[in-house]
Amino acid sequence: MRPRHRRLALILGAATVFGVAVGLVLYALNSNIVFFYTPTQVAQQEAPKGRHFRVGGLVQPGSLQRDGTRVSFVVTDNVRQIPVTYTGSLPDLFKEGKGVVAQGSLAADGTFTASEVLAKHDENYMPPEAAEALRRAGHPVGPGGAGSAGNSGSAGSVGQP
Repeated sequence: MRPRHRRLALILGAATVFGVAVGLVLYALNSNIVFFYTPTQVAQQEAPKGRHFRVGGLVQPGSLQRDGTRVSFVVTDNVRQIPVTYTGSLPDLFKEGKGVVAQGSLAADGTFTASEVLAKHDENYMPPEAAEALRRAGHPVGPGGAGSAGNSGSAGSVGQP
């Protein structure tokens, strides 16, 4: 085999290995990415069926119901509402009328079954996507409501110390 053919075979082999590695990384990322949707987007069926995603907005006042460790509430963006059920303990900062992000999947009856519930970190922080959705719906959002740089605050998670 001539040196020129040897180099070409080496380059093709390296390109094949690189392509397979990139493909595996993209496959792993695609199966682990969780997208954020508002209740309006969920109602318009923009959310994926059969996959986990996040829904966020405000906990509708008067909608919180507890039955032991099972909790149900309604998340709204002041345009549409989506009922949410969750089994477990809620974060300490979880309150009606406050921002929330729930991760889970949509049941056949239109109820969002949450596997994780995230509450606001402090009085100013809200995920930028949720703040933008509330602004579009005409709801006033505070000065730090878009996840300003002064608030590194990640949302508190259920089960996290």
